[in-house]
Amino acid sequence: MAAFMACFVFLTGALVWRQFVQGAELKAGARLLQTRNQKIASKRGTIYDINGETLASSSTAERIYINPKLISETEAKARKDRDEAEAKAKSSGKTFIDNYENTELTEKVVEVLTTELGVSEEWLRTQLAKTERTSVEVKANVEKSLADKVRKANLAGIEFVGDAKRSYPNGTLAAHILGFTGKDGQGLEGLENILDDELSGTAGRVQAAKSAGNGDMPYKNETYEAAKDGNNVVLTIDIRIQKIVENYLQIAYEENKLNNGAASIVMNPKTGEILAMACVPSYDPSNYSQITDPTLLAQVDKLVADSEAEYDAARRRIEAGEPDPGDENVKALSYEEAYSQVLLKMRRNKAVVDSYEPGSTFKTVVASAALEEGVVSLDDQFYCTGSKVVADTTIHCSNRDGHGAETFVDGIKNSCNPVFMEVGARLGAEKFDKYFKAFGLTEKTNFLIPGETAGQHHSLEELGPVELATSSFGQTFTVTPLQMVCAVSAVVNGGYLMEPHIVSRYTDSEGKTIENVDPVIVRQVISEETSKTMREVLEKVVSEGGGKSAYVQGYRIGGKTGTSEKHPTGRGLHVASFVGFAPADDPEIVCLVILDEPTNGVYYGGTIAAPVAGSIIADTLQCLGYEPQYSDEDENAVRIVVPDVTGKDVEAAAEEIADMGLRASVNGSGAKVVRQVPASGTRIHSDSLVILYTDEESGGEETKVPSVTGKTYEQAAEALKAAGLKLEVSGQGPPGDESTAAGQSPMAGAVVSQGTTVYVTFEDDD
Repeated sequence: MAAFMACFVFLTGALVWRQFVQGAELKAGARLLQTRNQKIASKRGTIYDINGETLASSSTAERIYINPKLISETEAKARKDRDEAEAKAKSSGKTFIDNYENTELTEKVVEVLTTELGVSEEWLRTQLAKTERTSVEVKANVEKSLADKVRKANLAGIEFVGDAKRSYPNGTLAAHILGFTGKDGQGLEGLENILDDELSGTAGRVQAAKSAGNGDMPYKNETYEAAKDGNNVVLTIDIRIQKIVENYLQIAYEENKLNNGAASIVMNPKTGEILAMACVPSYDPSNYSQITDPTLLAQVDKLVADSEAEYDAARRRIEAGEPDPGDENVKALSYEEAYSQVLLKMRRNKAVVDSYEPGSTFKTVVASAALEEGVVSLDDQFYCTGSKVVADTTIHCSNRDGHGAETFVDGIKNSCNPVFMEVGARLGAEKFDKYFKAFGLTEKTNFLIPGETAGQHHSLEELGPVELATSSFGQTFTVTPLQMVCAVSAVVNGGYLMEPHIVSRYTDSEGKTIENVDPVIVRQVISEETSKTMREVLEKVVSEGGGKSAYVQGYRIGGKTGTSEKHPTGRGLHVASFVGFAPADDPEIVCLVILDEPTNGVYYGGTIAAPVAGSIIADTLQCLGYEPQYSDEDENAVRIVVPDVTGKDVEAAAEEIADMGLRASVNGSGAKVVRQVPASGTRIHSDSLVILYTDEESGGEETKVPSVTGKTYEQAAEALKAAGLKLEVSGQGPPGDESTAAGQSPMAGAVVSQGTTVYVTFEDDD
């Protein structure tokens, strides 16, 4: 009895332990063994531009698996059942009817999967032979329509798991903004990464009973939890403007042989909305591990060669017994390591992450601060000898011969360093530091895209006379392009520093708005009056001063050029930049263009960056619905108003054009004019070309803009005429006999419709 009671107590205790202490754990383990959990992928949200154009989307896809163990067991059982049925039929003298479908299951699986999915038969048979395995992935990201063809075969052992395929319909467009996703659909870079929780949604789940062979049970016992699709994101980006910016940047990248790429930002200064943000060279988010740009591939080879040379030199010093510090750590890079370094550089958003010395574009900030503090007026007189001595240090102007006597406005137009060194001294270190911080140049902008830096700058304690002098014309400190755009926006928008943002709103999977992103005013930096004065002065920089290569006839554009030498100096590496805004009296856009390390012989911002910005600004204004508004001077230069000849017979239309002193070019084989370029009402010079399209499909003919830089007016006109383009003179009056083309918009290499006007700036050779 004692032994019996002891056993009873022990068994009861064990039962209580299993049931109550370990119960939850054992129950979960049993459920894991007895059920199969299948994940139902949620559909990732779509990223749209401000007009509703798709920038990134997910299509329904599936992953297809095989269960070799189940296929083998099912086929074996079907053959056994068939053999038994056949033997029984023979023994009873009956006719055997073979209706056993799974006796050739393996062959059917091979036939369906190789035919529909294109997988290797050899590989597939190898996987099917591993009959101890219960799950092998055959193919991922299978379009639903294709997966349905496989599903229709209704073969045991082929399993489907919901998946989503991410696609970028515009290729490389806005790649540095969007980023990309990994194979598992998780965002890895850009907005795809930072908004991953918003976009990814919540996966669903199906839990069903399973057999020991991981197959379905003959009875249904399923628990279904639906997936919740991710939210959509509507950006402030305008895809039309983004295309314009990337097109002109790519041309500038190739034309100026930029060693370190280019970046541009177009922002609404009143709201902080980013309308476009681009970097070149770019990449394809669908193939983010591949470099195709020849310049970058050459950099990979150079990295390998340089590292090998450095390694060899270090080895020689060590062998000679005279090593330099760190020689023992020097190693040669493999091609894969160098490729990875350049790949990361290619994918970096230069407009947000990289910092640079702004050069003379920063003079807009200094001028605003000086006017606001009243330490300078527009008519104050200065004298430039070509240099200025500050604390025993001689600091030169870009014009080594000097600008001579000039007003403060002249100093801005001429981008005169001695003038701004004097203005910086009048401000003093404390006020300079105050405005530097007020314009947001010491802190991150709180921008959504990850990786933003704050640049490097002098502290107030470090801001001695020389540092103050050089900082006053934009050198010896760094800012990011995004910081610079925000600062200049504050200069021209009435004095308000805006927080830049790139998301307009969030919507659910049905398109219903969940949240709007409103503009954020960080602080007011300068007064409305000072801002108005700066707009007027900076417009003169474009119409009369060093930024005239950005001038486009019919539009009021203000801006400032910038050229800075990269540190350490003496290597011949420069950054050319231009920041512009328009319309100058009431800015709707601010545009910054940065060309990093041009190697084609010219590196001045006014020469190579200003025309790019001018082209971007003019095309952007047209996208936003701003028609050219000609000044009195423009009206005199552009005398003939193009008549409307659409709908008229071709011969009558051509005759009317000729009677106006213009030339007509008929494009198409139709009898009537269906479209004309330029449009009616446009003012052009006499003898200009008007293209008459007689078929709708003929209206898409395009041509590449030739380079007219260095040509006389006659030579430029002839070159453009041959390309079916029109010439308009930008700047002050008609060109002289000794004048040659110094800038053009659109730029050389741009693809435009025939009949497009090319605005050319002419300068005297001296």
